[in-house]
Amino acid sequence: MLTTRFVDGAPNWVDVGTPDIDGATSFYGSLFGWRFQSAGSESGGYGFFQLDGRTAAGGMQTTPEQGPPSWSVYFQSPDAQATAKAVEQARGTVLMPPMDVMGEGHMAVLADKAGVPFGVWQPARIKGVDVAGDPGSLRWIELYTQDVPAAAAFYHAVFGWETSALPFPGGTYTCVNPAGTEAEGMFGGLVPLAGDPTEAGSGAYWLPYFEVTDTDATVSLAQELGGTVRMPATDLPDVGRIAKLADPYGARFAVIRSAPQTTTS
Repeated sequence: MLTTRFVDGAPNWVDVGTPDIDGATSFYGSLFGWRFQSAGSESGGYGFFQLDGRTAAGGMQTTPEQGPPSWSVYFQSPDAQATAKAVEQARGTVLMPPMDVMGEGHMAVLADKAGVPFGVWQPARIKGVDVAGDPGSLRWIELYTQDVPAAAAFYHAVFGWETSALPFPGGTYTCVNPAGTEAEGMFGGLVPLAGDPTEAGSGAYWLPYFEVTDTDATVSLAQELGGTVRMPATDLPDVGRIAKLADPYGARFAVIRSAPQTTTS
């Protein structure tokens, strides 16, 4: 389960790059209740999406040269330099070398063997997002990839991730968790592109899921706000009700109303 009790290798940050930060703020503010707070004049326009005073995500205005509008996922690293070196050794790419971010922490932007970008955050004053798993915050992430075993091997080499196969309608689902955390540490999954009709025509990428209280209402509201429905609200047994969306600028994300957690005695 994704929480703010971050451990090395787990997601600890997520942000959106958009051509219109004011428009994105309006969209996500209406959809999730977020408010945008600037990180200051020296931050290059970067800021924090706040949910009831807690940071749920980050965002900034980007140019076409910086890539298409998209959400990015960051993973906790105890040493961003060492993680960047591990990525190169695993035949990935360093897109942006590790750098200090105003004393708040160190970040780097990397890519796996398939060219999928992701970030790492080495915490200092900012440990990560302040809220996860609550409505309006990050709940789960998925990597859509052409080669699940190769992706699993890459991220195991870089972060030590462990995988497990869960029965799923039509086959199995590959879950991932940080080393040594087992089931309680699961935060995401690896999904074959060819097996998902919604994603089959796209390239490999990381997709963040945000928790909501009502998936259908969120889908309707997203459409009213100018967003796009990529996959309509769908029930997944023992998982929840999910939908895949894109904001008005094309950044892809998903929402989920998680199924109630059951406990065994």
